[in-house]
Amino acid sequence: MLRFQHISHLFALALIPALVGIFVWLIYWRRQKIKKLGDEGLVNQQVMGLIPGRITLKFILTSLALTIIIIGWANLQMGSKADKIQRKGIDVVVALDVSKSMLAQDIQPDRLTRAKQLVMRMMDKMQNDRVALVVFAGRAYLQVPLTVDYSAMKMMLQNVSPDMVPTQGTVISDAIDLSMQSFSQKERKYKSLIIISDGEDHDANAISKIKEAAEQGVITHTVGIGSPQGATLYDPETKSVKLDESGNPVVSKLNEEELKNLAAAGKGTYTLLRNADDAATKLTDAMDTMEQRNMGSILFTDYTSYFQYFLLTGFLLLLIEWLISGAKRKTRTA
Repeated sequence: MLRFQHISHLFALALIPALVGIFVWLIYWRRQKIKKLGDEGLVNQQVMGLIPGRITLKFILTSLALTIIIIGWANLQMGSKADKIQRKGIDVVVALDVSKSMLAQDIQPDRLTRAKQLVMRMMDKMQNDRVALVVFAGRAYLQVPLTVDYSAMKMMLQNVSPDMVPTQGTVISDAIDLSMQSFSQKERKYKSLIIISDGEDHDANAISKIKEAAEQGVITHTVGIGSPQGATLYDPETKSVKLDESGNPVVSKLNEEELKNLAAAGKGTYTLLRNADDAATKLTDAMDTMEQRNMGSILFTDYTSYFQYFLLTGFLLLLIEWLISGAKRKTRTA
């Protein structure tokens, strides 16, 4: 089993295409400058030791070295010791509200950022549970299907924003429907739904949907984000406080009653998010008390790292590039 220990470091590979683009532009710019001096072939003849393609070769070696070094930085690993153990866990779907009201700053830095921090802390405490991510506003979308790859889940979570859902609002019932479809349909237990929202827009169908989910063995927990006093919202179009039709500031408030009613109907708990660690512990403890499914499989407990080979190869390529001398202009002799 292969894995990257620090998979987020691979984002640095985006620098390579940017460097290629800059290099191509510089080659084009150089040729345009030479053409202004005269015939390109004659001008190049005046450059001592010029070998066609040498500059390109040096750039290819440098780019290849950087690519390999970045891969080494992410630390490719292979499982070296496999233990077959009996794993027990449940399926957890996290339904995250990404409506624009989640950008309110009544909790710092804003509601959505704190919500994502909570999910991160939860996954740090989870071991064998499968987890999925559903984002919702006016509509719901499945972002990550049920998986035990918490690293991939965290990476996807970092990119979550209100722009992902063009239709605004807070339609929790749509999120519940999609979450139910994301669960395994073969079992009627071992399932938990966690709804993280400010509950601002009342959804009349949400309670009945939660009760239907409870009848199918799904325990629903809710997490409230924000404050009852609320906060004004920023309007990016006007670059000021968002106003309603009457010209008054729009204030987004946490609707705790709605979220508490959902948790009660779903036979779960309601948590007001103040401290991410405390909230994550409360939720994972509640899920640990549930009946859990046997999920026996092979887990790799020890990994062998191969970053040193990538780093060595990368530095050797840089050394070779450095040893390839550059061209010099010819000088006249007396």
